Amino acid sequence: MRKLIVSSVVLMAASQSAFAEAEYIDRARVLSVTPQVQQVNQPRQECQTAYVQERVYESNRSNTGAIVGGVAGGLLGSTIGRGTGKVFAAAVGAGVGAIVGDRVGSQNAYGNERVINRPVQQCVTVDQWQTVTTGYLVNYEYQGRQYSTMMDRDPGPVLDVAVQVRPNVVQIQPMPAVYSPVAMRGHGPRHHRDYW
Repeated sequence: MRKLIVSSVVLMAASQSAFAEAEYIDRARVLSVTPQVQQVNQPRQECQTAYVQERVYESNRSNTGAIVGGVAGGLLGSTIGRGTGKVFAAAVGAGVGAIVGDRVGSQNAYGNERVINRPVQQCVTVDQWQTVTTGYLVNYEYQGRQYSTMMDRDPGPVLDVAVQVRPNVVQIQPMPAVYSPVAMRGHGPRHHRDYW
């Protein structure tokens, strides 16, 4: 009989835990939605072109003096000498004439100094602060009680909630097996007693 009671209590406890909880989706009324914002810096580069003035020296020197001197020296050298000496004298005259013509031309050459504007790109980093929404604090009411939660979007006027139902009772715990003494044998205090 005792084993039957213990086994029925264990079965009742197991069946209660199996059917104790149920969950369903219901709707709650949204009371307020407050966006949660944060300032975020997204820096950017701004570049512009500036102009720097530089002085540049330009020479007016040309090779005209060396060319004219070489031709004139070659002609004069060819008038001197005979045979192969004439060719040699023309070559020497052309060389000497080119050197003399170059020196004379460089004495008459004047250089120009002018100012030019050279473009230079200059870049700076500019802070660009933006307000970013990180979430929404939602206050809602379900069956007369108010709750709050954080969401990644605005739910609108109603909010789906998961409702969990379970009985409000204390679960029966199975009783541990207790061994009790069996009926005593014999009559009176002088007889020996046997126990399990």
